[in-house]
Amino acid sequence: MKLKNFQQQDGYRFKLFFENGEVKETDLKALIGSHVAFDDLNTARIDEEWGCLEFKNGSVDIEPKTLYRYGA
Repeated sequence: MKLKNFQQQDGYRFKLFFENGEVKETDLKALIGSHVAFDDLNTARIDEEWGCLEFKNGSVDIEPKTLYRYGA
């Protein structure tokens, strides 16, 4: 299941929109905090082919199945 869209809420908190229509909110700090600095959160984008959430021009990414499981 691919990630279709996202909204950065506050800091590392993101609202994630999946292709099945589900929406999940989660704090990604535990997953990416040691790889993505607070100032780099604005580099977030979706890889259209894989549906991953990427940061820092793709040098850090999170698979959609991980995001789905991790989301509340």
